[in-house]
Amino acid sequence: MRSNIIPCFSLLFLLVVSLLPSSTLATLVQQDQSDGDGYGYRLISAHRNHKSSDLLTAELRLIRQSSYGFDIEKLRFIASFETKDRLRIRITDADQPRWEVPPEVIPRQTPPNEASRGATKSRVLSPAGSDLILTITNSIPFAFAVTRRSSGEVLFSTEGHSLVFKDRYLEISSSLPGEKANLYGLGEHTKSSFRLVPGEKLTLWNADIAAMNPNVNLYGSHPFYMDVRSPTGAAHGVLLLNSNGMDVLYSGSLITYKVIGGVLDFYFFAGPTPVAVMDQYTKLIGRPAPMPYWSFGFHQCRYGYKNYSELVEVATGYEEAQIPLSVMWTDIDYMDGFKDFTLDPVNFPVEKMKNFVQRLHENGQKYVVIVDPGISVNTTYATFQRGMKDEVFIKWNGTNYLGKVWPGPVYYPDFLNPATSEFWSKEISIFRKTLHFDGLWIDMNELSNFITSPPITDLDNPPYKINNGGVQRPIGSNTVPASALHFGGQTEYNVHNLYGFLESKATHDALMRETGKRPFVLSRSTFVGSGKYTAHWSGDNAATWEDLAYSIPSILNSGLFGIPMVGADICGFNGNTTEELCNRWIQLGALYPFARDHSDKNSIRQELYLWKSVTESAKNVLGLRYRLLPYYYTLMYKAHQKGTPIARPLFFSFPEDPNTYGISTQFLVGEALLVSPILKQGETSVEAYFPKGRWFSLFNLFHIVEATYGKRVTLQAPNDAINVHARGGNILILQERLDVTLEKERLFGILVVLDEEGTARGEVFLDDGEVVKMGGKKSEWALIRFTCEAKDGKVKLKSQVVNGSYATETMLVNDIVFVGLRKSNSGVVTYDLKQKKSGSKIFEGNANYNSHENFGFVQVNDISQPIGEAFELQLNM
Repeated sequence: MRSNIIPCFSLLFLLVVSLLPSSTLATLVQQDQSDGDGYGYRLISAHRNHKSSDLLTAELRLIRQSSYGFDIEKLRFIASFETKDRLRIRITDADQPRWEVPPEVIPRQTPPNEASRGATKSRVLSPAGSDLILTITNSIPFAFAVTRRSSGEVLFSTEGHSLVFKDRYLEISSSLPGEKANLYGLGEHTKSSFRLVPGEKLTLWNADIAAMNPNVNLYGSHPFYMDVRSPTGAAHGVLLLNSNGMDVLYSGSLITYKVIGGVLDFYFFAGPTPVAVMDQYTKLIGRPAPMPYWSFGFHQCRYGYKNYSELVEVATGYEEAQIPLSVMWTDIDYMDGFKDFTLDPVNFPVEKMKNFVQRLHENGQKYVVIVDPGISVNTTYATFQRGMKDEVFIKWNGTNYLGKVWPGPVYYPDFLNPATSEFWSKEISIFRKTLHFDGLWIDMNELSNFITSPPITDLDNPPYKINNGGVQRPIGSNTVPASALHFGGQTEYNVHNLYGFLESKATHDALMRETGKRPFVLSRSTFVGSGKYTAHWSGDNAATWEDLAYSIPSILNSGLFGIPMVGADICGFNGNTTEELCNRWIQLGALYPFARDHSDKNSIRQELYLWKSVTESAKNVLGLRYRLLPYYYTLMYKAHQKGTPIARPLFFSFPEDPNTYGISTQFLVGEALLVSPILKQGETSVEAYFPKGRWFSLFNLFHIVEATYGKRVTLQAPNDAINVHARGGNILILQERLDVTLEKERLFGILVVLDEEGTARGEVFLDDGEVVKMGGKKSEWALIRFTCEAKDGKVKLKSQVVNGSYATETMLVNDIVFVGLRKSNSGVVTYDLKQKKSGSKIFEGNANYNSHENFGFVQVNDISQPIGEAFELQLNM
């Protein structure tokens, strides 16, 4: 059949090119010689909606057949502005439907197939109010470009590059201004640099490859990048919504997607700030799930706790060392023969485990257990029996697919099947009646498989080999074969990268239904939009200094992908940590959004109380973290509202400073805190970059860095210290308790860090820490904003209650500290405290005053001001 089609089309191609100008023909010939992967398409027609100007459709025809399989001859190009800041460009087969991410997975608009009647011929699309302009060309081959109206800068252009569209191979390229473009994202990979490095081949295919292996595909697939352009800092985002395996080649001046299926479904997000891009991106893919307050405490886990007694020993060890511990975890050790939803009757007997969890709960602590997707094939195993009855497993070659993981032979639940979510939910509910766990950890969900099944169809061996594992290993290696079938006849070939996402959603929904509270789910495998349901950790890292440094790009990338609750295994998972490494790692890890110590059973024990130096560091930096929990929790609220990461690269707050673009060894927590850790063995000082502003050390407020334009500073970092600086212009609300217990009586402190203009602002979000909807019913939460201004010898701190029906009179501000003040000539400072509602003075007195070099510091103590009542405090300098 193919031998008949190609000569006919070749004749048509000759007829077409004979009518072209000689210069165009020369370009085609040159391309024919240089690119064997495709010859592109030509534009047949293009129309734009006459009235709304938000939709443009075009018909494309193939120029000539090429390698890697049969080219699809007719394509439909659909461009639509779904909002003024979001442009969608979808290219697909004009005649036949193709696999694409189901709208049930990521809800989105359904674009019409063509412009409405009365449409006009047009090659430009840019509705009023948008900063994006789409232009398509009549060149040979067809191309399109997305530009920014305000600057004229080209953001994405396929000009001069052939579009390839086959059944199982798609290729598209965009030129980039190599000297201006700074790209971030396209994961998941372990990398030393957060900014993409020219020459990289980034493979996206979810695989159980340990995170200690850099620069190969890992557990998640996120075909999204942010581009921050030098020197202005204007940012935009690009998403290719496609779940198939792909390689993305980045050269600095060119980005090329090589995809093994699906459609080309691009979304462009206008920005122009990094924060705006995240808002626009997560508005499409789903806002990050709110995490319970307790999950921001410190977590302890190990693969290799042998029995119930070791769990008790560890919890007691932390208590005796006076190191805060909020959550205990158990890996697969607790299971009976590694079977999900069971307890080992010898080493983890039911009654003793119930008592252990009850003790945790009485101490204000929580408990999380692991579950893997593979269900043991065992006719005496109740979960297996129910799964067989409900017919919820992935099929292959006419029967349930038989894989192998920890319990031995397993079947895998098919989470694309609606019945599977119901099955999964029931199993969680049944098990929770036995063991009252608080959260679930879902692992091995790439899908991981200890065997590789033989290929049985051409799906198992696609014509283009993505760089799976860095060595182009077959896509079915140590996973479910690509020819396996899911609900509705969908193939693993297409669905593979969605598995962890679908399990996360089912687990999240099941926990919410079971507990009636905000779920906590931690998933290893992720996809676009996973943050709507789950937290994430960077996976099986190693106890090395290199892996300590890798953790920063890893957590920054996860935030960029819309998963702000993220961390790395503190002290390292694989291999033996050392006292010095663990010491430096807890200093950094205590400031991750998700802070968990986790290790492998073949490594030495590494609980934080085992070394004196690590114990002291842990008490020091975890003490800071717990004081900062209201700030972290407020950042979670902002992430849930707008998608802004908790841990952020420096350029999020300083996009106009190109010096921040390449920084991978520091990060911001929100806007206010700059973290500058030690990442190398033996070092006791670190060179840190400080963007423009005033920065005050949180461990020593007398240590101040003033940067007029941004500068590098060498900071001392003795073994028990990490450098954390608060940026002038911010107000931080701190809690006094070093735990996650949210009693009705809560005591807060306020840290006011003034900027060069003598101003600062901040806010705090409060609720019970686990109500299902964060910021839902007004009676369930409070949001209080604070502003401060120093002027004419007076410093006024004001609070505004945006929503205060939740905050009670027993939630009290006890102490307020002001830093960055001008020196007081007299050295005497008094204060007045007024409640705005009455306007009357309710408290006055003398404040504690101190000074250092050019700055004054004031502390006001024991004011017992209800945080839910607006107030004004004035310092009289």
